[in-house]
Amino acid sequence: MTETKPDRFMTWIALSTAVMAVFAAITTLYVGKYSSRAVLHQGEETDMWAYYQAKSIKQHTFEIQKEKIEQEMLAQAGRISKEAREKADTMLARYGRNIERYEVEKNEIKEKAEALAREKKEATARAGNFGYALIFLQIAIMLSSLAALTKKKPLWFLGLATTAGWLFYFLDAIFLFY
Repeated sequence: MTETKPDRFMTWIALSTAVMAVFAAITTLYVGKYSSRAVLHQGEETDMWAYYQAKSIKQHTFEIQKEKIEQEMLAQAGRISKEAREKADTMLARYGRNIERYEVEKNEIKEKAEALAREKKEATARAGNFGYALIFLQIAIMLSSLAALTKKKPLWFLGLATTAGWLFYFLDAIFLFY
């Protein structure tokens, strides 16, 4: 039996490609994580804006009712009893409070919806950058595989250099500096 001496070049290609594959798996997890967050925040944001719209409709209903009573009071100026006038004033005050309450609630809902929109935008940016990082790793793995098949070191070196693109976009996805 003859022993074959291991090819050091192939060993380094195998090790570096395995490391790239591990980084690709980790990057894929982050792509999924932030893509899911973006979709989740989109749904929550949509729900908040629907809730805002519901509050707006209720507020508008009270505004219309209040205006109707005010118009009726003006039309009946001297012909309305004191009891009816007091009851109308009570209703107008209650409608006014409801209108103010809905305005406060709408502002709170709007703030939450806008915060969700910002979170969605950030998650989308992170997912996109992790996606770009993954593309660079896939190219690097492909170049390393070609280097192994053709036994050409320049392809392997190019594959290793391509991981710089992965590193840039991976860090950008984490820190959002670009």
